[in-house]
Amino acid sequence: MIFNPPRIIIAALKGGSGKTILSLGLTSAWKGMGYRVAAFKKGPDFIDSGWLSFAAGRPCYNLDPFLMNPEQIVTSMLLNSTDADISVIEGNRGLFDGLDLDGCCSTAELGKILQSPVILIVDVTMATRTVAALVMGCQKFDTDLRIGGVILNRVAGLRQESLARNAVEQYCGLPVVGAVPKLKQNIFPERHMGLVPHLESDYAEKAIAWARGVAEKHLDLKTIWSLAQEALALDPLQEEKEDGTLPLPEPQPQVGVIRDKSFWFYYPENLKHLEKMGARLIDINSLEDREVPAIDALYIGGGFPETQAQALADNVAFRAALKQRIEEGLPVYAECGGLMYLGKALVVDGKEFPMVGALPLSLVLEKKPQGHGYTVLEVTGKNPYYPVGEVLKGHEFHYSKAVLHPSDDTRTVFKVLRGEGIDGKIDGLCRRNVLATYTHIHAGGNPQWAGRILKNKFSLDSKKKG
Repeated sequence: MIFNPPRIIIAALKGGSGKTILSLGLTSAWKGMGYRVAAFKKGPDFIDSGWLSFAAGRPCYNLDPFLMNPEQIVTSMLLNSTDADISVIEGNRGLFDGLDLDGCCSTAELGKILQSPVILIVDVTMATRTVAALVMGCQKFDTDLRIGGVILNRVAGLRQESLARNAVEQYCGLPVVGAVPKLKQNIFPERHMGLVPHLESDYAEKAIAWARGVAEKHLDLKTIWSLAQEALALDPLQEEKEDGTLPLPEPQPQVGVIRDKSFWFYYPENLKHLEKMGARLIDINSLEDREVPAIDALYIGGGFPETQAQALADNVAFRAALKQRIEEGLPVYAECGGLMYLGKALVVDGKEFPMVGALPLSLVLEKKPQGHGYTVLEVTGKNPYYPVGEVLKGHEFHYSKAVLHPSDDTRTVFKVLRGEGIDGKIDGLCRRNVLATYTHIHAGGNPQWAGRILKNKFSLDSKKKG
């Protein structure tokens, strides 16, 4: 069956060119008109995805050519846009920037996989006619990619806009679908390498409203909408495959998910896969809850626990309850922020905050990233979740540095082939039924992930009965 959901990719010549703000503006503007907008983010980014989810009023899904194959990308796009009137896909970095000389995993590659028109944002600071040369270069650099229109950003005045607009339309044959002036104030807060998570922003709604105003005032929403209708039809190349673990035994497994201001880096696909495998997800708040509810397994995602270090440390009852459940054998899968939380202590600006203490390490927050980018891991040690010899692809982004303490009952289970992990060589701490790693796994590209968490729970049940 052929599908043709309207869609548009928002790209740029480089990072920091306004992709996120304009994608948020488009999404919010169309939603405000009563349209159902499906939001997608190219790459592994959690923070931009969170803002896009907030603007769209529905989950934003990551489409990543490194973590997913083309079939999985197309399937995700189709499954998660079937009830939408239009899809907005925010690119990352420069249009052709990828992992190698051929532009592997670039926004351009994603555009070709999805057969989607691309809107190219160009920073026109101190340039006019040269803008057309830059755009034409992109057109000729890859003729299989369809650039549908151009947005001029950081325009100084009407004269510059007119010269740049006329040059692009005359020499490139493309419509200029927006001209955004130099904005005196960007009300979106920033931290590290991107926006502050919307969950931490007290004025998230105000920020989205501001972005919407920019889009409504300076973008040609009607023409961009028309370009999205020109996306080519997609043929789903495969059906979504299971890993052979269904149906799971009764009763329905209860999987806890810590979701609060500390831990909120979760790919929607991961949670959906757990539910599809039969799990009931139980939300847990590590800042407010005093007890661990009756759960069969626990998933702790990433986030910025350092921003809530005092509150996490103050919740002594919950930390003690979680450690007790871990000692009793509770299966726990933790990523990045979850790894930090399960350690003995978190050190921020020289001050030490006690954490759960289930793993023999301390985490020290540094000023510069200690790991940022894609990871490739080889499973080298026995653990409850992955067979030895398997190679995993993921993503890491952390400012913390792990300091391991001597331990007789904890082992590392991953060899780092790409990325940093704990020390550039190893990652993945395993103790009892806990596996904690700096790497985030994307279930859209690793469909076995959810089933393995649940199989671990049932294998433990069988051992208890035996």
